[in-house]
Amino acid sequence: MRVVPISVPTPFYVGPVNVYLIAEDPVTIIDTGPKTKEAIEALRAGLRAAGFLLSDIRRIVLTHAHEDHCGLARSVRDEAKNAEVLVHDWETGHRHSRLEYDEHRQLLVRAGVPDDQIELMRRMYEGVRQYSDSLDDNHCSPLWDDAELQFESGSLRILHTPGHTPGSCSFLREADRTLIAGDCVLKRITPNPVLSPDPLNPKKRFPSLAEYLVSLARLRACSPTLVYGGHGEPVSDFEELFHRYFRAVQQRQSDVIGLVGKDGVTAWDVSRKMFAEADDVHRFLAVSEAVAHLDLAHSEGKIALELKGPMEIYKPL
Repeated sequence: MRVVPISVPTPFYVGPVNVYLIAEDPVTIIDTGPKTKEAIEALRAGLRAAGFLLSDIRRIVLTHAHEDHCGLARSVRDEAKNAEVLVHDWETGHRHSRLEYDEHRQLLVRAGVPDDQIELMRRMYEGVRQYSDSLDDNHCSPLWDDAELQFESGSLRILHTPGHTPGSCSFLREADRTLIAGDCVLKRITPNPVLSPDPLNPKKRFPSLAEYLVSLARLRACSPTLVYGGHGEPVSDFEELFHRYFRAVQQRQSDVIGLVGKDGVTAWDVSRKMFAEADDVHRFLAVSEAVAHLDLAHSEGKIALELKGPMEIYKPL
């Protein structure tokens, strides 16, 4: 099975995104890049270099539905004569828009984010939406955990690896333990656990960091030899990266718990103390990070949680 990485530029701070071409029948790309002229040109060039055209694509597989990874999915699907688009069902809320629905707003209210900041975040994400065409349910087929994507010379096993988003998926070639992991594994960046409603009960918050740690442990059990991430270069020593991620989580847990004073704090308070310079999209990601770590600390009995109206207040035990 020939896996061809294609680097596609994005307008986002994270830099280029990696699209992966599986260069055999049925011709498949894993992720697409954002909906920009530069991205589609880079994708076309990468495909041509591998001996393919956009119209040759028969299957579009999405690791998750953030704009830098899924933005071109609809355009590619249309040009490739209705190529099949596959994405995990738990990505439904992300396929259309974040912060557009009341469930997302309520999560920010519970985190203590002021109304004016919520409005700024919503406007910011309205701008981000231009980099992706919405995919309706009837445009997509579901990815199922432990199912296989069949190819002419083998298969990729689908691994549901929630954390960065609820429906994030990775893909394992068991013959040589090669893994395509989207934003679940990144060599030089610790993935953000993005604030999301729980797909099984949108009135609740998805426990992103706890789920992410479980996903990392599941990938470790696969003993991957080479990991292709959503950004940056491949990872050839997953064991080292696994321990680095866990050390980073432990350090951040210590930092967050240290910010929980006797009078109590909201996730917004913690995010402003930890990431004082954060602005634009980083402000939402800072709140996501704070909520994720506070949730994990509370679930492990390290801090207390009280409700003050609609807001959640964290206090020492």
